[in-house]
Amino acid sequence: MSRPSVLLADDSSAIVRHVSRLLQRDNQYEVVATARDGAGVLREFQRFKPDVIVLDISMGELSGIDVARHLRDSGCYAKIVFLTVHEDSDFLAAAMGSGGSAYVIKSRLDIDLLAAIRAVLNGRHFVSANLLQERDYDHPQ
Repeated sequence: MSRPSVLLADDSSAIVRHVSRLLQRDNQYEVVATARDGAGVLREFQRFKPDVIVLDISMGELSGIDVARHLRDSGCYAKIVFLTVHEDSDFLAAAMGSGGSAYVIKSRLDIDLLAAIRAVLNGRHFVSANLLQERDYDHPQ
């Protein structure tokens, strides 16, 4: 059985390396491509058709939210996990409204990312615990 494929998108090469190492250590996912900006995400998605996209919100000209909307409007089936520094309910609402299935705060990356990917692949939503209010999302206890 093949491992779910992942596209990583962040303008920080340090974050991309860190997430790649985290996913490789877990050995349940295959990182098939990385991108540093929104245009790169769209290009690499067409090339690899990953199961999951780990997507930064702030990536320059084309934000992660814009990318997610474009993918959703084009019929994208990949699950989108936002990985961001924005600890704000307005960003959370915009991200989930654009087609996101999970919202992980970068300060909780090591704690939340793998759980978020597992949740979205099982058809559930996930939000880092410090952003939860009274919503129906998975989160660590």
